[in-house]
Amino acid sequence: MKNFDERLERLEKLSDSINDPGISLEEALKVFEEGIKLAKGLEKELDKLEGRVQSLINNPVMPEDKPELDLFSVMDGE
Repeated sequence: MKNFDERLERLEKLSDSINDPGISLEEALKVFEEGIKLAKGLEKELDKLEGRVQSLINNPVMPEDKPELDLFSVMDGE
């Protein structure tokens, strides 16, 4: 399966081609159908990504023992 960016680029090309005044009705219908399928797939993927982001925001993954960062420990020894 193509990655998100490639599918979005394809959808943009389809949008441009359907706006071409020289396109036949038959071809416009084919382009429209492909565009709808792409748009629905992209929307599903965005919804999944949004769910993952919300999950990470609401339940951040934190290690049990956070490392302590003592930026000035080197200076203490001087």
